[in-house]
Amino acid sequence: MAETVIQFDNAREAREIAGVGGDLLRQIEETFEVRLTSRDTWLKIEGAPENVARATRYFEALRGARGRGVPLREHGLLYALEAFRRHKEEALGHLYAFRIEVGAGKPPVFPRTFGQLEYLKAIAACDIAFGIGPAGTGKTYLAMAMAVATLLRGEVSRIILTRPAVEAGEALGFLPGDLHEKVLPYLRPLYDALYDMMAPEEIERNMERGVIEVAPLAYMRGRTLNHAFIILDEAQNTTPEQMLMFLTRLGFDSKCVITGDITQIDLPASKSSGLVEAARVLRGIPDIAIIELGDRDVVRHELVQRIIQAYRRERGEPRG
Repeated sequence: MAETVIQFDNAREAREIAGVGGDLLRQIEETFEVRLTSRDTWLKIEGAPENVARATRYFEALRGARGRGVPLREHGLLYALEAFRRHKEEALGHLYAFRIEVGAGKPPVFPRTFGQLEYLKAIAACDIAFGIGPAGTGKTYLAMAMAVATLLRGEVSRIILTRPAVEAGEALGFLPGDLHEKVLPYLRPLYDALYDMMAPEEIERNMERGVIEVAPLAYMRGRTLNHAFIILDEAQNTTPEQMLMFLTRLGFDSKCVITGDITQIDLPASKSSGLVEAARVLRGIPDIAIIELGDRDVVRHELVQRIIQAYRRERGEPRG
């Protein structure tokens, strides 16, 4: 029998990491087969020496992540516990080490899952990266973080954000207002992510100078996009012709990220998805990465993950 006492810096750290006062401690005990005793700012671990050692490494990994600014919350704590169950301690260290610095005064962005880490590494390594997966997997948000970081490092001179305006049939000329007012409802998710990563005045200044451009997919036709970080969001709603048009816009010193969820295609039944075709045709081509995120990568409210899984069961689809 062995025992170790972990002394936390304060009661808040103990609560955030060990779940003191909640039922997380019971799950940790079952996972590592140890006995835990908590009192305010300290935690005693008792059990077989090898079990105590693993449980100690779990808590120290979380303390290190918290010290680097990684937002753990309930999902993060449970994900780390599952990683230890699956003997992925080393991979967890790599996950916590990846950090994306965004705009001044904004918190850094971190991947929350191994799938997200693979996605971010693919974006960094490849000129074209596809992020395909269900709602809540961070496809758009992480791509935006990489775009902002790349711009701030001076590796590109502009960010271009686009998505197909399927609900308007791309017939934006019939809508009231100027271009900004016409496309705002369709591009709102991109704006939301952008405002999480840059100050509003900096965004407005960069948009006025053309450093940040937000436009519907139809406005990409005929252009060559050099020195740019381009994000195509909701790509499952592109037709094959639109997807080919978009992919051939890529110019020199540019990166392109295409995101979409093939379970939420809004195209008419008579039209096939350009994202589905591209994922099939382009797989295996050098410098093009196709990353498929699944249920394990959902980082919204836990209920979102359960909802996705429930719908998969109802439709007879395999778990992502």
